[in-house]
Amino acid sequence: MASDLTAPKPGWAALLREHARQHTPATLGLALALLGVLALLAQSLVQLATGNAAPGLRLAMLGGMAAFATTALGALPALAMRAMPQRVEDSLLGMAAGMMLAASAFSLLLPGLASATEILESKPLGAGVVVFGMALGVLLMLGLDAFTPHEHDKTGPCGPGYERCSRIWLFVFAIALHNLPEGMAIGVSFSQADMAVGLPLTTAIALQDIPEGLAVALALRGAGFAPGFAVLVAVATGVLEPVGALLGVGLSSGLALAYPTGLGLAAGAMIFVVSHEVIPETHRNGHQTPATLGLMAGFALMMVLDTTLG
Repeated sequence: MASDLTAPKPGWAALLREHARQHTPATLGLALALLGVLALLAQSLVQLATGNAAPGLRLAMLGGMAAFATTALGALPALAMRAMPQRVEDSLLGMAAGMMLAASAFSLLLPGLASATEILESKPLGAGVVVFGMALGVLLMLGLDAFTPHEHDKTGPCGPGYERCSRIWLFVFAIALHNLPEGMAIGVSFSQADMAVGLPLTTAIALQDIPEGLAVALALRGAGFAPGFAVLVAVATGVLEPVGALLGVGLSSGLALAYPTGLGLAAGAMIFVVSHEVIPETHRNGHQTPATLGLMAGFALMMVLDTTLG
């Protein structure tokens, strides 16, 4: 037993290589997806650097930065607060999940169906394009999830016995991970400089990022981390919002069908993360009813935002 405790633990690089070897299909799919993502990001950055950025790119950047700012704003009260009741935290996360689901339906899938149907002049074909985009979003999230540290996964990139693979870090990673498709949703929705599509979605995402930033910071404080570090990590989870916005614009700046496909991709990724990470997190503490009521309230709030601002 003593030799096990004193034996050097394998480094992160070795653990990732071993994890990739054990999950070859997911690794190949994720590598291809990341290459495409990097290409889209490079395209968006070139457009911005050369001054040839379309109005939609500028709007997407502003939207992504707004979501990042509200994440940071939500985290700041954790400097003075120790914790919030678990029931309240689960209710707020449930509300965030509801807003994300409604945003996927009303601000992504419906505009995507309308756009694809108009381009192809066929409702079935238009629906097929959006479903294809959703499938791509789910595949991207599945590839990322294969490298997400889970408590029950003893072969993950952290390996067995690593404290940073605890529930709290899984939760933080899940929140950070879903900010990427959120940002992509902002970028795709603004890619045509259509305020009626982009403004309601961005407003909803920015609003629900406030309780998310606070939840991450308080969770880290409750685990014993210093207030400054907890807030810094919570703020850092929002960095993927503007990055995702740039990716979303790049995704929709090519072929005409890339726009509805991109809307479907962002919606599929968001729905996957809500179902796979956020909702289970709100139900694991025995507060299913307040979390579900929060989800319904968030869904209704997003509908109001969509009809009022759209």
